Amino acid sequence: MTLTQSYTKKSISSPDEIREFPNGSGSMKVLELGEETLGYATFNPGWQWSKDMQPKVGGESCQVTHNMYVLSGKMGIRMEDGAEFEVGPGDAGFITAGHDAWIIGDEPCVALDWTGARTYAK
Repeated sequence: MTLTQSYTKKSISSPDEIREFPNGSGSMKVLELGEETLGYATFNPGWQWSKDMQPKVGGESCQVTHNMYVLSGKMGIRMEDGAEFEVGPGDAGFITAGHDAWIIGDEPCVALDWTGARTYAK
């Protein structure tokens, strides 16, 4: 029996794709890692899904599910059922489809997303 090793190594500084958000509101660097996709997203102060992304993708709310980890900054999230919460540095979150989100404060929110990155902002 032969054992083989397979791996993929990439850098955020050389992503497979960069998706710019409308109105200069941020961007997502996308890394394809085998069957998985990692997004390194920067949401600039003033960004809000319903203001910046909705005109591009349509719908009443974000229809992408996210597994995310926040590196810096703060984001507010409101689910369609009215539940509202914040995520900030060191927080990991699972956010189902059907939400609005916005940046809190004057610092960009930088987050890793390993579920929604495949389709977000396309």
